[in-house]
Amino acid sequence: MNSTAIFWPMIVQAALIYAIYVLVSRRRVAAIKAGNAKTSQFRENQNEPAESLFARNNLANQFELPVLFFAVVLALHATAAVNYITVALAWIFVVSRCIHAYLHVTTNRIRYRRPAFIVGYFAVGLLWIWLALHIAGLA
Repeated sequence: MNSTAIFWPMIVQAALIYAIYVLVSRRRVAAIKAGNAKTSQFRENQNEPAESLFARNNLANQFELPVLFFAVVLALHATAAVNYITVALAWIFVVSRCIHAYLHVTTNRIRYRRPAFIVGYFAVGLLWIWLALHIAGLA
């Protein structure tokens, strides 16, 4: 297997983050145009308008668990631990994050968002376990 295949899910995750940045910006501009927010309130970002709140919260969320994903992908590649299983787990993580982000910025229903988060949580956890086993010479 080509070890650089592990980077495609990472690229998609980065694209998701950029898309959420665009969404936050668009929703903030819409809130300003609708008169529900003022540009000055974004200076300290303490009062996010309702129109952009879910998107802003999701953007913050993209720098929590995904940080562990980025780190483990780079570590897997650097230690030559990339295989079909790790690439599949990476894709599972990213698909779960896309679903989670979509739910977070639309309905924000925890009932549906939580399972998507849990899938990603375990996928990235398994990547770290695989890395540890590989480094220990057990995988």
